[in-house]
Amino acid sequence: MTEPNTDISLQDFQQLIRQMYYEKDVARGIDGTFMWLIEEVGELASALREGTPEELAAEFADVLAWLSTIANVANVDLAKAVRDKYGDGCPGCGLLVCTCDDTEKP
Repeated sequence: MTEPNTDISLQDFQQLIRQMYYEKDVARGIDGTFMWLIEEVGELASALREGTPEELAAEFADVLAWLSTIANVANVDLAKAVRDKYGDGCPGCGLLVCTCDDTEKP
């Protein structure tokens, strides 16, 4: 027996976060929400250094949730933003497999 598909799209995830937290997020505002994101990034950094695989996965999920929260408050469609910037390849060299010099950002 196969497991049902449990994948969730970025668009669906952002909508889920909006449904759960939007009123609180708007009340907190972008600045307050950004501080929560930074805290979660710090927790992810700790998990990368010494966390269990489960802790690491949970911190990645938290960072994505807080990023989605800020996008909701700022009225940014993350799926569209990702598609527009990365959908045709690396923003630097334009290729699907980046050939930018290692000293460059991408």
